[in-house]
Amino acid sequence: MISLSKEDKEKIRIFAGLSSKELAKKIAEYLEIDLSSNQIVKFADGETFVKSNESIRGCKVFVIQSISKPVNESLMELLIFIDALRRASAKEITAVIPYYGYARQDRKASPREPITSKLVANLLTVAGATRVITMDLHARQIQGFFDIPVDHMEALPILAKHFIKYRFSPEDTVVVSPDVGGVKRARGLANWLHTPLAIIDKRRAKANVSEVMNIIGDIKGKKAILIDDMIDTAGTICNAAQALIDKGATKVYGCATHAVFSGPAIERLKNSAFTEVVITDSIELPKDKIFNKLRVLTASKMFAEIIKRIATNEAISDLFEIPTEN
Repeated sequence: MISLSKEDKEKIRIFAGLSSKELAKKIAEYLEIDLSSNQIVKFADGETFVKSNESIRGCKVFVIQSISKPVNESLMELLIFIDALRRASAKEITAVIPYYGYARQDRKASPREPITSKLVANLLTVAGATRVITMDLHARQIQGFFDIPVDHMEALPILAKHFIKYRFSPEDTVVVSPDVGGVKRARGLANWLHTPLAIIDKRRAKANVSEVMNIIGDIKGKKAILIDDMIDTAGTICNAAQALIDKGATKVYGCATHAVFSGPAIERLKNSAFTEVVITDSIELPKDKIFNKLRVLTASKMFAEIIKRIATNEAISDLFEIPTEN
């Protein structure tokens, strides 16, 4: 449990959106605070109605809601929630967004394209959010789209501690980035585990399809840990896993912060070369998307600690520092 004074608890309110109810419950349990009561109603015409069932005047309010499937409904629900809290005179409104949907639309890759992640940032600010907490944005620069404070969490400590617990040693383990763009993330995990780093060089033929071309680094005879920020259709990461086995890796473990799991992802992962696929609970998965190879780690303790530190005006950066000894 995470210690809060009685006075702090009286001024904190935690609300759960429909997309993050289980995660919100776990966060509240760590903080030893009851989830605040609210109504979320979906009308027959598709409109959403949100209301707090208790007074929040002068309170520091945290709304926990991933912008996950159904993405547009989750986003609109969050915006309406924030607006209702602002009109109810909350002192501070923090949008806790474990998975920030639309993060991949962060630039104009070709003419006449939108930058939707910036639009989402504008909408959250205009609705009344005074701070955002999120985790492993697809591009960290998205923090700059906001004119309010953004606390960017990293799941690396959660993922790293899992592999440390199961005694993955530096001598027989290698961390692998599935592409050049993910090298910084993979290097971070490698630093936590004190292992070498390998990179997969690939060429993408079309959207959601990639062809593995070359592996840079020594993987032969080693357990390989493939790390990415998210698994969507799983084509890229499953092809990468097979390539690692073909090049001599003894076992391949996949890990990612966000389990988007679209389309054929589940079947691909079930039939893949992975020994285990490790994810966090940033996105709640229905039972039909849980399979034997899947290991779900909770990020609730980290979110609870950050909420506590924000509520009590403490620093959070030390939560993500690499320990000198494992």
